[in-house]
Amino acid sequence: MAARAALLLLLLLMAAAAPGPAQGSQGDREPLYRECLSRCERQNCSGAALRHFRARQPLYMGLTGWTCPAECQYECMWQAVRRYQQGGRGVPQFHGKEPASALASFLNGLASLVMLRRYRAAVPRAAPTYPTCVAFAWVSLNAWFWSTVFHTRDTALTEKLDYFCASAVVLHSVYLCCVRTLGLQRPALISVFRAFLLLFLAGHISYLSLVRFDYGYNLVANAAAGTLTVAWWLRWCVRQGRRLPHVWKCAAAVLLLQALALLELLDFPPLLWVLDAHALWHIGTIPLNVLFYSFLMDDSLYLLKANSDLFKVD
Repeated sequence: MAARAALLLLLLLMAAAAPGPAQGSQGDREPLYRECLSRCERQNCSGAALRHFRARQPLYMGLTGWTCPAECQYECMWQAVRRYQQGGRGVPQFHGKEPASALASFLNGLASLVMLRRYRAAVPRAAPTYPTCVAFAWVSLNAWFWSTVFHTRDTALTEKLDYFCASAVVLHSVYLCCVRTLGLQRPALISVFRAFLLLFLAGHISYLSLVRFDYGYNLVANAAAGTLTVAWWLRWCVRQGRRLPHVWKCAAAVLLLQALALLELLDFPPLLWVLDAHALWHIGTIPLNVLFYSFLMDDSLYLLKANSDLFKVD
């Protein structure tokens, strides 16, 4: 059921992420950049100039969707960066968060893939939480993939897929926590809770897609769900700490993740032009991914052994 729920989440995300209006990064709205972009597109992206651009464009760049407007965005971004640097001003963000966040997102996805493979190799399918943990890993992998794509190519479509898939991970984290702490003894409760989360995600995506792409609402909704998950896990870890030695990994992962989340509230000029707060947040989550999957592996093996011992007693 968990795997089917994860697949439903993915299909819902792909269907809802139709292109639409979206705000850009702060640098995208700067007058200096906007004037350069308008002038470049007017001079180079129509008529003979456009045909010349296409003629000299390498085939592989065309296949990646690199258009004349995208070339103008790139050129104007670096012109603006040089002007800001010469004037001693802080350099704003352009087009998402650029290369550092893209690389960090890719490495997060790679870490998730490696840990998923380790989990599946070490944990038998009979473990009670096996399907939920595997589904969580696939939902996370999907989110890191679209995060990498968005930070490489910032468009209305890739932005929505990044945001929606991140929301799916946050809600699946709540679901995973509920399964582990309550659902093994109350399967009916889990079915109701899973349906509620799917309906909430559907409503969340529908509002952002059809009504208004509201960044503030999206941040508050995800922060609320994330805070609930952290508090839920920590309460369980405190209660189980003496009985289950491996729960320290869960407590450490969620506490450090919450601390790193503060970077999302900060705003400062990118270090070395690329390392802004958002990029540092993504870099910091790489080891936390490994730590949390290590907890899931230890906990699944513990549950499998506990069930086996209970069966022998019966």
